[in-house]
Amino acid sequence: MTTSLATAVSAEIIIKKSRFIAHIHPVSGRAEALALVDGYWTQHPEARHVCWALLAGGESGMNDDGEPSGTAAKPIMNVLQHKHLEGVLGVVVRYFGGIKLGAGGLTRAYTDAIATALLNAEYIISVAQNNIEIALPFADEGRIRRFVAQNEGLVLGVHYSNIEAYLQLQLAQDKTTALLEEINNLCAGQVRVTSG
Repeated sequence: MTTSLATAVSAEIIIKKSRFIAHIHPVSGRAEALALVDGYWTQHPEARHVCWALLAGGESGMNDDGEPSGTAAKPIMNVLQHKHLEGVLGVVVRYFGGIKLGAGGLTRAYTDAIATALLNAEYIISVAQNNIEIALPFADEGRIRRFVAQNEGLVLGVHYSNIEAYLQLQLAQDKTTALLEEINNLCAGQVRVTSG
């Protein structure tokens, strides 16, 4: 199961005259994320820092962009990970206000900026799915279609041979084994998995 965002969210906080403008975007990967970061530099040429963290599987990464190591990108990453997000980019644009915040102050500021943006987030939870084809007796087709629907699965397609019905199913990955066992029980042991 993974969680991402339905749409981008933003927020701005001011701490000791420094502006922290946070943006969180759903992204498909590193190339899209870096294009967004470049876009923020274009939109905010007077900003002192554009720090970011990306959670995108093997393409994840982060950049403190000149802030002391571990005070900007790591706090952004920690907030995103704490929310169990995947496929997201967190960016904080900082305009320096003339008062140094220290390492602890910077860490809190970047954390608060991203957390504030997430207050407006609409989350999308997706469950890993398996696509499987099963063969079963004609007489059981209707009952199995109902069972699959009641267990949050989908019948993606159906075709027939002279002796059997073949259902293409989409089932939650973490429930597939148990559901297939129950389907086989409902069909008195007459079910075969033909693909998947």
